[in-house]
Amino acid sequence: MTFIEMYELPILRWLHIVAMVYWLGGEWGVFQTSFHVINRKLPMDERRRHMETAYRIDILARTGIIMLLPLGLHMGHIYGIQPLGGMWLTGMWVLFALWLSLCWGAFIKRETDAGIRLTKYDEYIRYLVIPALLITSLWSLYGDGPLSAYDGQKWYSAKMFIYGITLVIGLKLRYIMREWTVLFRKLDAEGENPEVEATLERSIKFGRNLAYFYWTAILTTAFFGAVKPF
Repeated sequence: MTFIEMYELPILRWLHIVAMVYWLGGEWGVFQTSFHVINRKLPMDERRRHMETAYRIDILARTGIIMLLPLGLHMGHIYGIQPLGGMWLTGMWVLFALWLSLCWGAFIKRETDAGIRLTKYDEYIRYLVIPALLITSLWSLYGDGPLSAYDGQKWYSAKMFIYGITLVIGLKLRYIMREWTVLFRKLDAEGENPEVEATLERSIKFGRNLAYFYWTAILTTAFFGAVKPF
């Protein structure tokens, strides 16, 4: 048995856990920081520093979100649940590397029009990925889909479905963070603006309420992967 054959799965599993930790922990950090972003009692410079902190935390969560999918698909092939391997896996990793580069590019350029444009491209990719995950997982669970879903393997499709749901929630949260940048730039240009402040507060309040469902879905995804209950 070669080194790769011996350690490929344990290393992938370890990276999968690390990605999950950054995802869950990062979302908690952004949640807490958002309280200061909308605090009108703080000077604008202080609020902007908190927004910058939120973005720096969030990029780790975004990285974890993206990395979970190729890691999961790779392990799924090793488990014999996901049928596509070989060159398909190589191509998959290349595509996800490009997606991750786009995500980081949007982060680096976050205060510019180019950054907002790159963030939108990142979101467009999710419009393709989310339906693919939801359809594939449900088709495999309740029909004759591409994933093996015999007894003892259904957890994989169920995990994929919940992960797809988290991407839907995460997409809305991405909209909210992109809105922060737009609204703060407007405040910088126009000064104090009660209407902009009210919009900012409403969007973040909605995002906080959504975050509770988000964390539940993340923990459920982790549970299916760790326990493999069915």
